[in-house]
Amino acid sequence: QVQLVESGGGSVQAGGSLRLSCVASGRIHNSCMCWFRQIPGKEREGVASLDYGDGRTTYAEFVEGRFTISRDRAKNTLYLQMNTLRPEDSAMYYCAADPRMCNLDPREYNLWGQGTQVTASS
Repeated sequence: QVQLVESGGGSVQAGGSLRLSCVASGRIHNSCMCWFRQIPGKEREGVASLDYGDGRTTYAEFVEGRFTISRDRAKNTLYLQMNTLRPEDSAMYYCAADPRMCNLDPREYNLWGQGTQVTASS
């Protein structure tokens, strides 16, 4: 069974940067992956998705050009480069795959990683 393993989270000052990685242990059947985040007590929300087929990326409005989703095909790895982090970006970040539709709706995704914590302090 395919597993997703995230890494790269940590604690930074507001305005800082982090790069998250998500390694897939096997082949992902549906060519779309997405980053989500969740704050305790709140619903999980989509951050950015990448359609491997046509390269189309979709970002949540709150990203405002600060984050970039990308992949390294050879390494079977998905990335999320996060710049100009804000305290409100603090959350557990998850990668997900195998959706019915490639979008930012967590209900569409069937395969999830365990998450990596991001904390941006002011």
